[in-house]
Amino acid sequence: MPPADILVRLRGITKDYRSLRPLRIAELDVTRGRSLALVGFDQMMAEVFVDLITGAILPDSGEIVVFGQPTSAIPDPAGWLVTLDQFGLLTDRAVLVEQFTVEQNLALPLSVAVEEMSPDVRAQVGELANEVGLANDLRRQAGVLAPGARARIRLGRAIALAPKVFVAEHPNATLSPEDAATLAADIHRIVERRGIASIVLTADHAFGLERLVAIRARGQHGRAVRTRDRRQRAQRGIHT
Repeated sequence: MPPADILVRLRGITKDYRSLRPLRIAELDVTRGRSLALVGFDQMMAEVFVDLITGAILPDSGEIVVFGQPTSAIPDPAGWLVTLDQFGLLTDRAVLVEQFTVEQNLALPLSVAVEEMSPDVRAQVGELANEVGLANDLRRQAGVLAPGARARIRLGRAIALAPKVFVAEHPNATLSPEDAATLAADIHRIVERRGIASIVLTADHAFGLERLVAIRARGQHGRAVRTRDRRQRAQRGIHT
């Protein structure tokens, strides 16, 4: 496979995060247009994985290469922000401003001037709202919304800067089964339409495998990685 097609590459990774065993990943490649469901990750393990691939932390051993550059070679905070902007992160760690409207929250990746938006920013926000199913909620305050709508604000912010890799970190943790199923379908629709790679990390096998079935049904290239209990993961690593 041409190196330019490999967006994220992990080799021989170990990371101690004060759990029973360290996170160990023998090898993992994320290529253009590929969708992965990493199933069985608890919340702490998922956070560590996301922090590793985005360069927020470094592995204890092994190498992570993102967009052709080892994360250990990211030179400074400015360079890290450039790397980070190429990931679209759907995570509950992304703080919503409760008193802001949906429109203002969606605008935050695009501009700091969210109280008096430019016409261009407002137009971009409108497109994002349509894409994530919030077109009728733009004037509502984020603080009064149900978990499903709050997840969609985070989804809109994750795709606002046209990332190369979309990463969903336990996206269904606070959702009802109905909302989770709808969100999984919408994530698939969005990444397919945009043609971006995606990684979904979840402890919920049903959510991860539902997403994989949707990909396979359309003839796309996707793979679910079923992780075992933590001790087996530590011993065997993850291979794809």
